[in-house]
Amino acid sequence: MSENYLYETDVIVIGAGNAGMCAALSAKENGADVIVLEKAPKKERGGNSAFSAGTMRFAYNGIEDLLNAVPNLTKEEMANSDFGTYTTEQFLDDITRVTQSRTEMSLANILVRESLNEMVWLRSKKIRFVPIYGRQAFKVNGKFTFWGGLAIEVVGGGPKLIETLHKTAEEEGVKILYDAEATSILHNDDTICGVELKIKGKTVRIKSKAVVLASGGFQANTEMRTRYLGAGWELAKVRGTRYNTGEGIQMALAVGARSYGHWSGCHAVSWDYSAPEFGDLAIGDGFQKHSYPFGIMVNATGQRFVDEGEDFRNYTYAKYGRVILEQPGQFAWQIFDQKVVHLLRDEYRIKHVTKVKAKTIEKLAQKLDGVDSAEFLEYIKRYNEAVRLEVPFNPNIKDGRGTVGLEVPKTNWANTIDEGPFEAYKVTSGITFTYGGVRINEKSEVINTFEKPISGLFAAGELVGGLFYFNYPGGSGLTAGSVFGRIAGENAAKFAIARMEEVTV
Repeated sequence: MSENYLYETDVIVIGAGNAGMCAALSAKENGADVIVLEKAPKKERGGNSAFSAGTMRFAYNGIEDLLNAVPNLTKEEMANSDFGTYTTEQFLDDITRVTQSRTEMSLANILVRESLNEMVWLRSKKIRFVPIYGRQAFKVNGKFTFWGGLAIEVVGGGPKLIETLHKTAEEEGVKILYDAEATSILHNDDTICGVELKIKGKTVRIKSKAVVLASGGFQANTEMRTRYLGAGWELAKVRGTRYNTGEGIQMALAVGARSYGHWSGCHAVSWDYSAPEFGDLAIGDGFQKHSYPFGIMVNATGQRFVDEGEDFRNYTYAKYGRVILEQPGQFAWQIFDQKVVHLLRDEYRIKHVTKVKAKTIEKLAQKLDGVDSAEFLEYIKRYNEAVRLEVPFNPNIKDGRGTVGLEVPKTNWANTIDEGPFEAYKVTSGITFTYGGVRINEKSEVINTFEKPISGLFAAGELVGGLFYFNYPGGSGLTAGSVFGRIAGENAAKFAIARMEEVTV
């Protein structure tokens, strides 16, 4: 090995989140030596994946398919649960619909087709799954009914996902370097040949035959957010890691990668107003506030500004963060009365929450910081009169219980706000990840500006552009990272081994 290189390996993976670790494990099982570079220290490893709830969307045709992912489902769980089906056609339709038909269909088809296989593969890497009772299924008439195409999550959520992937990788001989910030991709006229990086501030090089980029989007980079997403985005909270600042994308562009996807778009949600600037691993995704379909959201003028019941939460939460950021003062209040507080997700009950409570709606109005209380009370009166009380309320289906005559309608799950005590939660915008990035093909090879693969360069995860536009179906991000991570790792290993064979010959 040349003295100019700290190490020499077959495949370097940049990023140690879900996509990166799946790439590393896949490359290893396909015969490659692998080194993973993690920009964060060990205690903050895992990128955005460590902050997620671990929900994964995949296609299944019934209980038999689910049992491939969750073989330990009990007879009682199966008897008391209606998991329904979520076909590949439904999955693809959801992606196409919420992205306004802009999704790169070649990538979307791979994601959908491989989603169930990916769950089975993850199980082979010691990841375990359970049904999402409470958040994705409510008990109605004695039975839990799952909705919105989501039924399964990782045991222990994102933190356990990352812990298990890292443990499995270490057991299988993958080397992981922490505090290792990649700064440039090394290349010659023919191919990628390694990475230059800083380890605890010291510049070094690692030689490799292939590189997989899996270092996330640019959501934690205030300057890039404002430049690409627009004015005001410097004011958003960052839901996850502080380390996803776009260098992976910039390094790829520097070696000729084609920029691709929705660069002015992002995944952003309702996030607690008093949350810190970046995510807190001790709280994880607890700052999110996603039970808004069962209440209403009002802005500083005391008015509603979105249709909270437009669709299941899974199909609206990732776009409503942008709308909240556009409101006066970049905030909103979520309002609930006693008819629905029992439906609120666990995140509403954490210690760190911006909440007010009052026995009467008039007293609540006085506690809504920044809201015109008179306008709010007038609006509540009009809203209550508009609710279609003759339609039964059912949280498990799109029940059609909407409003009539309001400028901003509520399509489903409308209830009058009239039964105290009342609760309200102040939220702002929490950005999860950005949609713009680099273009890849079906092999997860990075494509250059001439629409040709860059020899030896692969990518997966949130720095890949073209899959999500405007919005995304909840739970598809982790699945996409895993699917394309596995594909990237496999093809990077094959590429590296082919290069070795060429040298031998």
